Amino acid sequence: MRVSSRKVEYEQLLVFVDVWSAMSADSQETKRQARGRARIDQILLAAAETFGDLGYESATTNAIAARAGISPGSLYQFFKNKEDIAHALSERYAEQLSGVELGTGGVEPATLESAVHAAIVPIVEFNRANPGYKALFARTDMPASMREAVAPVRENLHGRVRVGVARLLPHLDDGDLERTVLVVMHMVQGLMPLIVAAPDAERAALIRELERSLVAYLRSVP
Repeated sequence: MRVSSRKVEYEQLLVFVDVWSAMSADSQETKRQARGRARIDQILLAAAETFGDLGYESATTNAIAARAGISPGSLYQFFKNKEDIAHALSERYAEQLSGVELGTGGVEPATLESAVHAAIVPIVEFNRANPGYKALFARTDMPASMREAVAPVRENLHGRVRVGVARLLPHLDDGDLERTVLVVMHMVQGLMPLIVAAPDAERAALIRELERSLVAYLRSVP
């Protein structure tokens, strides 16, 4: 009986060791994942600041790594190149932008002017709060590699603008709607760098000019 009892205790000990080892391994893996996420956040923050300061085309992975306080080799453990970083940053901006209300919160706008104003002001504020977003999005002459990198945020905004235009101009067929959305987005992109860079008083005036232009264009759509 004593031998049998010791055998049971030994087997229980083995089970405990196995469970403890598994828990320890899980804990270490969780810590590694947390460190990896923190490093990715660190790189993306540095990338946003670098893109905002230098522009997308002038920014380099070395500059991003230096701003993040890490070696280029450490950066390449997480991202293959600058386009890969821009794509990840674009996905993050798309997620953040999804939480921004563009419009009147489901309430039918009283006028076309109020609808346009309710959509433009949050976009301006988002650009001001995220210089990296402005550097990635606010241009109409993107090279092919850049268009691919920023696709997530462009698709997010395109879809939301499409919904807004369709609501304002419900008579448009798919082809006319798509054309109108593209024109609206290019009008916003074209003026956004000027608006964001302007001092407060001038910024307000430029926003009014953009809104007037958009209202005039939308009213002219047959």
